[in-house]
Amino acid sequence: MQITDIKIRKLFDEGPMKAVVSATFDGQLAVHDIKVINARDKYFIVMPSKKNPDGTYRDIVHPINAEFRGMLEEQIIAAFLAELEAVKAAEAAESSAS
Repeated sequence: MQITDIKIRKLFDEGPMKAVVSATFDGQLAVHDIKVINARDKYFIVMPSKKNPDGTYRDIVHPINAEFRGMLEEQIIAAFLAELEAVKAAEAAESSAS
């Protein structure tokens, strides 16, 4: 299974959640609401989940093995960091044009 598209849906400046991402697999299946989290100076992803009646959360979709999880996390974080750089470059260009 290949990740064929990653879209950064929303970026956040405040708090540990830094982005909400969608990933497409084999051009056939999209998973929305993957979160990019920054904690202890490290980025990681949190899969979409729903809240149970007892207040705990349960993943709706998740990787089955560590190898795929690592690949997914690596590619999503790389896309997130590239988007951050693009936003910073756009802001720098805009402020220098003013």
